[in-house]
Amino acid sequence: MKIQERIFHSKFTVRYSETDRMGYLYYGHYAAYFEVARVEALRELGVVYKDLEDEGILLPVRTLNIHYKAPAHYDDLVEIQTRITQFTGTRILFSFETYRDEILLNTAEVELVFVDKKTGRPCKAPEHIVRLFED
Repeated sequence: MKIQERIFHSKFTVRYSETDRMGYLYYGHYAAYFEVARVEALRELGVVYKDLEDEGILLPVRTLNIHYKAPAHYDDLVEIQTRITQFTGTRILFSFETYRDEILLNTAEVELVFVDKKTGRPCKAPEHIVRLFED
């Protein structure tokens, strides 16, 4: 199975401190949820962020786009479905769909860039990651 076809699942319960005055999950918290979801997706593939950093590779976010459709509330169980939709060798694109009881709450895309820790410049992904995306 190609990695781009694989769906990774993460579940979160909305905490009271994450809601706003309207009782909705505050929109900014989704970025943190997406971060956990993509770190865990990579971990399932055998890629550990800490190990990358120890190798001198960073993965900062280049873009984040979210389209909201419905809110989540305190104590809702939400599921984020994560896909890796593009890998160029220097960039990796993740797509997300967030659900509550099969209701689509939002869709999002996050693009990360492989960066050399010493120079702060974009670089090629380590070979062990490139191999994950070979046909």
